[in-house]
Amino acid sequence: MIRHLRLILGLLLLVATPLGAQDSTGDTAVLVADDVRVTADNRLIASGNVEALYQGRRLKAREITYDRATEHLVISGPLTLTDGEGTVVVAQSAELDRDLTNGILRSARVVMQDQLQLAAVEMRRTDARFNQLYKAAVTSCRVCDTGRPPLWQIRAQRVIHDEQARQLYFDNAQFRILNTTVLYLPRLRLPDATLDRARGFLTPSLVNSSLLGTGIRVPYFIPIGESRDLTLAPFLATNSKRLEFRYRQAFRTGEIEFNGAVAEDDFSRDPTRGYLFGQGRFELPRDFILRFNIELTSDDTFLLDHDFSDKDRLTNEISIERARRDEYARIALSQFQSLRVGESNTTLPTVAGNAEYERRFFPTRLGGELRFGAALHSHYRSSDSTVATLDRYADGRDVTRFTSRVDWYRGWTLPLGVLASFQTGLILDHFEISQAGITSAADATELTPTLSFEVRWPLLKSTHYAVTHVVEPVAQLAWAGGSNPDVPLDEATLIEFDEGNLFNPSRFNAPDRRERGYRAAYGVNWTRIDPAGWQGSLALGQVWRNERLIERDGITPTFSKSSGLSDHNSDLLIAGQFRNATGLTVTARSLFDSVFDTTRAEARASWRNDYTNIGATYVWLSADPAENRPSNVSEWAIDGSYRFAKHWTGHADWRFDAVANRSVRAGAGLTYSNECVDITLSVSRRFTSSTILEPETNIGFTVGFTGFSSATRDKSFTRTCRN
Repeated sequence: MIRHLRLILGLLLLVATPLGAQDSTGDTAVLVADDVRVTADNRLIASGNVEALYQGRRLKAREITYDRATEHLVISGPLTLTDGEGTVVVAQSAELDRDLTNGILRSARVVMQDQLQLAAVEMRRTDARFNQLYKAAVTSCRVCDTGRPPLWQIRAQRVIHDEQARQLYFDNAQFRILNTTVLYLPRLRLPDATLDRARGFLTPSLVNSSLLGTGIRVPYFIPIGESRDLTLAPFLATNSKRLEFRYRQAFRTGEIEFNGAVAEDDFSRDPTRGYLFGQGRFELPRDFILRFNIELTSDDTFLLDHDFSDKDRLTNEISIERARRDEYARIALSQFQSLRVGESNTTLPTVAGNAEYERRFFPTRLGGELRFGAALHSHYRSSDSTVATLDRYADGRDVTRFTSRVDWYRGWTLPLGVLASFQTGLILDHFEISQAGITSAADATELTPTLSFEVRWPLLKSTHYAVTHVVEPVAQLAWAGGSNPDVPLDEATLIEFDEGNLFNPSRFNAPDRRERGYRAAYGVNWTRIDPAGWQGSLALGQVWRNERLIERDGITPTFSKSSGLSDHNSDLLIAGQFRNATGLTVTARSLFDSVFDTTRAEARASWRNDYTNIGATYVWLSADPAENRPSNVSEWAIDGSYRFAKHWTGHADWRFDAVANRSVRAGAGLTYSNECVDITLSVSRRFTSSTILEPETNIGFTVGFTGFSSATRDKSFTRTCRN
């Protein structure tokens, strides 16, 4: 705060003319006053609208007097010092020594980062570091000249501000709400508003849960040097005791973060429960990137019981990859754990390894693009069973696959702007199956030649209002030889037919199945672009093939019935998007069969502006045992917030199962925010139940006092003074 006066007034002492400099840039100081004079007793006096500027700092005062005999400064106010870094000092008068290491400011008020205010009857400065405020009041609330007390404040007999450590120390502190003392603390330490990271308590919260009971959560932040920190959050409730932690560390070439908890729950048969989630990313030499992800839990319900996550399948993975303009390489090892009721981790492929490499070339004589790729995949089941219960293949099978392919692409621009492209290639797939059982082979190899030809004709029209319409019909012919080998369908189990893969040579997402024979895909895209108004797009498309891809002779079908791709003619794909300048966005996609019945549909609508953020999603999927879906799925999900007043925001979320005609999850809350406090009251209910889960209701209450942080606040919540 006051240390910035030294450079300004130190130069002021050398000034003997009304204007000490003409340029305020660099290290040059500027002094402006109505009158500057040197008296007979060797005192320098600058009076009348005194203003001094130096390196972005500005001092305003009524009069400044420097006595060279005593080497003291007397500043008559009101005086205001702005340091250019977010701190403003206001006082009625000041007496300081020449180098400003010691002195007194009377009726002082300090505003830090335009949020934290410190007011005192008297402020003493010592050792150019410590500022002692006597009979002080500290708050981040707006204080108006109405005589009304701030919403909250800390009154103290003395406050010491350590400028070097950027800490505030309180003696005999009283925490007051509307001038009523609610807490007394003989000693208190808080960071000032300029400190980014400081050891101390974070915002606590009260929780009432039908499962955990009533409790309080109090997080504590511990910085460990400049690149690490640890947050501990003990939670004590009537039915549970829990300790949460978060550890973060930044390195020169990467970063890591771990989140976890250990709990003892009265309602659980396990004496100790917990979870650990972690992730990290590191840059390696030669442009390689190392990533890891850790997801561990002690049992199937801990994450839901304590509301940490609704994941029902956990993934642990470590990978190294490199992506360059003409090359991509990746190697990964993954481990999976299912938390779903009815799924056994012994018969699921819980360990998988992947290695892939792709490179493209541009031969000058041949033209076009030549692309080479190779991939190695293997997955392992812990079961030793050779019995087939779900399909023709043993439940404990382990599969290793090697795939190599070479493709050539060439494109042309034809007359009238028609874009044509040609692709041909050869694919090798080899499978090794251990514990295959007696009904399937232990290995299989297949060669797949491919051809495809595609034409697009983009048509563009612009109107007088800068609106652009683009219509693009697309047609594709493709062929793939060979036949799908008799291997288990472990990878390409869920197929999403959408506008992203409508014109792919194969709509399978893994090589254990491929589209073969003759195929045709056709469709049209329309896009409207209006910089000042609404924008929209619409896509329609369909696929035809010469044979149906359904189950035959007891062999697993290549496309499931609900995928929309199993017949000669696929379902009709219709997808569209709309958005306008008010923040409304609508996206929808659906598949329609030959009689125009919907087999799959999804839609998302959102409206976002300065006061509203609302989104709604609808999903409908037809029953399909091949995708582990014995009945139809029809669900609504709505979430959003609305700022209905300057300081009040409401938020809610709701998920509804239309097939079961019951809610899955619902929640609502109310938040009051201003410049110095955030108060949130929330309630949520999980309605789902199973053999291991019970419905749960949670009520939360959080009060956060802001101001002791360098974080930027939304100024729209700041209250204003009527006067």
